[in-house]
Amino acid sequence: MGKTNWRNFDFWLLGSVALLTVFGITMIRSSIAGNIELMQANLVQRQLIFAVLGFVVVFVVASIDYHLWSAISRPIYLITAIVLAVLTIAGQALYGSARWFDTGVILIQPSELAKIVVILVLADYFTRHHEQINDLRWIARSLVYTLGIVTWIILQPNLSTSLVILVIWFALLWASGLRIRYLLAFFGLAPLIPLIAFPFLQEYQQKRILNFIFPEQGASYGESYNIQQALISIGSGGWFGQGYGQGTQVQLRFLKVRWSDFIFSVISNELGLVGAILTMLLIIFVILRCLRAARIARDTFGALIAYGVATLIAFQAMVNIGVNLNLLPATGLTLPFVSYGGSSLLSLLVGVGLVESVVLRFKSLEF
Repeated sequence: MGKTNWRNFDFWLLGSVALLTVFGITMIRSSIAGNIELMQANLVQRQLIFAVLGFVVVFVVASIDYHLWSAISRPIYLITAIVLAVLTIAGQALYGSARWFDTGVILIQPSELAKIVVILVLADYFTRHHEQINDLRWIARSLVYTLGIVTWIILQPNLSTSLVILVIWFALLWASGLRIRYLLAFFGLAPLIPLIAFPFLQEYQQKRILNFIFPEQGASYGESYNIQQALISIGSGGWFGQGYGQGTQVQLRFLKVRWSDFIFSVISNELGLVGAILTMLLIIFVILRCLRAARIARDTFGALIAYGVATLIAFQAMVNIGVNLNLLPATGLTLPFVSYGGSSLLSLLVGVGLVESVVLRFKSLEF
């Protein structure tokens, strides 16, 4: 077990994450300004509560030696799978679908925390079986572990989170040293996955994909409408934006779901290209700090944890921004640390705490 040395704490990582989180709450406030219904829903206050709780969790998780998670990864995996199964089965029986537990005060989305659980479980599995890295049975077993979580999330239905987890699985496979020929084989099969999965998707999910491929068919109010408004929001922001709280697309409510999925368009509309680029650079900086933690980790388990968290943040950011720019179909993935979504923010901050735990148990901090 590594010794905790708080002098090694990565304050650059914590500071950049804190800046993104505060900035996100500020932009959420602007995006719902004047909308009485949304203001009464206390979205800003709820996000602030999750942020405060999340940063407390960062320090708690960082103080725990990350090797402990290796010892209890299997029980955590089983508990997560059971919770997701109960939520999915009960939710479908009562409401037709379900992704959240309603505590009466806040909504908890277990599938968000499942992303972190998968990172821990796969990091532990790949570390224990590192010598079998190129054994197809070993690869298949790791996929079975992954599908044990993914299956229940798909049935909620929640395709976007399922894709995130599958990307994490593949990224950790690659980081573990999978041979190039296997990687190329996976890349070759990847385009077939959407074709195979399409008939099994929910109707609204199929419409999102079809509207992306054939935008003229969805030109009426719907997915295509909001994508068009997002592009107008981004384009009308210019270099420096129309001003905080002054964006016409935002304040006149042409842009829908602007506090979560399309927060990047809000940033572009009110703070312009400069504000959007600075936001992206800050997210990239967070990813680089996580990759640095992976590089300096004292063992493979710690390195894979940090690499998995970096992959989670990077993939969600790329997909969210890609959707806003109409480069990808609408998915529902949040912009890390910025979009509204308490469970998403909390799970990401748990991931940051794990990365800090890896850093704390190495050597003196280096920039």
